[in-house]
Amino acid sequence: MIDLPHAALLAGLGGMLVLATWLPLLLRHLPISLPILFLAAGYGLSFTGWVHMDARQFGQSALAEQLNEAVILIALMGAGLRLDRRFGVRRWDPVWRLLLIAMPLTIGALFLAGQALLGLAAPAALLLAAMLAPTDPVLAADVQTGPPGTGDGGHSRFGLTAEAGLNDGLAMPFVALALALQQGRLDLGHWLGVDIALELVVGAAIGLVLGRGFGLMMFKLPRLKLSDTGEGLAAIGIAFLIDGISQILHGNGFIAVFVAAVAIRSTKPEDAFHGAMADFSEQVERVLVMLVLLLFGWGLGKVGLHRLDWGMFGFVALLMLVVRPAAAMIGFLGAPLPWASRLLMAAFGIRGIGTFFYLQYGLNRAEFPQSQTIWTAASLAVLCSILLHGISATPVMRRADAYRARLEEEAAAEKADADAGARG
Repeated sequence: MIDLPHAALLAGLGGMLVLATWLPLLLRHLPISLPILFLAAGYGLSFTGWVHMDARQFGQSALAEQLNEAVILIALMGAGLRLDRRFGVRRWDPVWRLLLIAMPLTIGALFLAGQALLGLAAPAALLLAAMLAPTDPVLAADVQTGPPGTGDGGHSRFGLTAEAGLNDGLAMPFVALALALQQGRLDLGHWLGVDIALELVVGAAIGLVLGRGFGLMMFKLPRLKLSDTGEGLAAIGIAFLIDGISQILHGNGFIAVFVAAVAIRSTKPEDAFHGAMADFSEQVERVLVMLVLLLFGWGLGKVGLHRLDWGMFGFVALLMLVVRPAAAMIGFLGAPLPWASRLLMAAFGIRGIGTFFYLQYGLNRAEFPQSQTIWTAASLAVLCSILLHGISATPVMRRADAYRARLEEEAAAEKADADAGARG
């Protein structure tokens, strides 16, 4: 597939891996993200003639689907392991609002916009809406929480991390509904009872049970604790194992993996092994994301974005500038959240690898006559999200973190003054 001498190929891959390790250090103070650079590199690669592949098949490649699925599973495990805020209905209130209010509103609005602006049939519009509704757990590192043990990063970082961990799983029932509509086998009872209720419950149950079990194996097992090995590779093995078991038992694998990660994180949360697993997951995820974005950029250079028109640009602008922000702000009505936190969570609904996965998942299982329009709209949305959010995330979140730190210092000073006054 890649037409280069073996030595040149090794040197190129090695250089990319070194850059993937070193560039985050260089870029942490710059308004640009690592995904932008690899996307640009892939685009440049398209003009070399070194890669020989049918770019038109990228949207319907089974191998690409499996690669993207693996990236998402690793990202979900890493996201769950980074959450320092313990699970609780009230403590996770921003997450429920984003999942149960903002996400359905987003799907509904995009479904209507897909028909009105893109001329899509109902099944195709629903597939596009479902794949674009979830925020991405992979490309949103700049707006998510830090390593385990460093705190939840405030409402915004916590909410975006936990939302990204759960909403990929919640998108699956809507993708299944679009496939059923396209194939003429719609059964609302089966969709509500199996695709939504059963698969979500089974996935959550598997994640909770196996997550608790692995947590005990890691931190409680006498003389044979997995944490004693210090091998972060365990996190990826657990993610793949749980997803496989979930699929065998007809559960939602994405939900299972994230719930398991949260359950593991709650077991001896002060142990440094959580950090080792999260770090290793992040490193492997970064390499795989590099590959996906190189392929995406190469595909853009080879076939471009065909059939672009004002309706397509209007659809993507509506998604990023109106639908996601408005849906999130509606979801936060009545929530005890600062306005700054609401605005940040509403603005940074990043789209990425999850969109590619559902695109390939849907197109590999049903024939959509308007597949080219779906592919173009999804690709344009991901491209715009990578560029817009990649440029804005670092400076905006830096200011938000500084503002939050200042508020915490002022609150601590007021408390100290009040305590001193009480003692006096």
